[in-house]
Amino acid sequence: MSTELVFLCGQIPYPLESVMWFKNLKVFRLNPSWKITAAELDEQLQKQAFTEGVFSSNPLNMGWTAIFPETGSLVHAIEQNYLINLRVEKKLLPASVINQFTKAKALEVEEQQGYKVGRKQMKELKENVTDTLRPRAFSIYRDTRAWFDMKNHWLVIDAGASSKSDEIIGMLAKVLDPLPVKSFITETSPSVAMSAWLKNDQAPADFSIDQDTELKSMGDDRASVRYARHNPDPEDLAKQLNTGKVCTRLALTWQDRISFVLNDLMDIKKLQALEIIEQNRDLSSVDDIERFDTDMALMFGEVNGLLLALTEALDGEKES
Repeated sequence: MSTELVFLCGQIPYPLESVMWFKNLKVFRLNPSWKITAAELDEQLQKQAFTEGVFSSNPLNMGWTAIFPETGSLVHAIEQNYLINLRVEKKLLPASVINQFTKAKALEVEEQQGYKVGRKQMKELKENVTDTLRPRAFSIYRDTRAWFDMKNHWLVIDAGASSKSDEIIGMLAKVLDPLPVKSFITETSPSVAMSAWLKNDQAPADFSIDQDTELKSMGDDRASVRYARHNPDPEDLAKQLNTGKVCTRLALTWQDRISFVLNDLMDIKKLQALEIIEQNRDLSSVDDIERFDTDMALMFGEVNGLLLALTEALDGEKES
């Protein structure tokens, strides 16, 4: 289950302690010289703490919430690792409903003023109707978590789409000045490296290739072919690569510990801890927060190892 949780107004979201590892990783670099304590970061995030129902002119209501509300802190610290959570509230207000009420309001106005409503006035009516209906509409909520690794200088956001990570970065930029975040770029791009691994039928050290591959043409047609749940035929694979297609998606396993899918944007998707890690989990904790911290500490260590191994496989990190 992804930690991009979605729930309706009045529902209790899945408890975060039941959602162990991040599933989809958007990876960024933190400025190595940037230092901040958990208390200092919490103080900054409190300026944008989530308040239900506050929309102003924005169709989305966003703010930071505590991982564990009983702690009162918006930053959950586990040694030098900080977890934060962005909550996004959206009102379910179908366009058909807005249009229906707007037309009815327009008829009222036309009767009062004696002539048809113009385009500009209709737009204003629609905006007024939307503002009137929004407080009465159902809300859905979405949670997205992010992890600051202050020791190894990573910012990792659990988001399957760039729009979700953009929300996190945008909100952080409002309270952290200057924003100590930059893109994570390797010397060899993932698409070039993955294409070479397939062409040579050889994964880098400590990695193995699994059964999910996508090749895409770089031409205007952007034609693609995908091999899911089976290994591609070597001859067909070679033919596709030799005609100019490059690998944009590849399933991999690292050290028999973590399986994942790497794409051409350096996104890590479908992250899954394998049996060897599950066997090493400490299940002795009875306290929810302590058990959560244990699971997260395990994730922090393993994902950092994976990111370092990927960086090496892609010929190192590009100097900015």
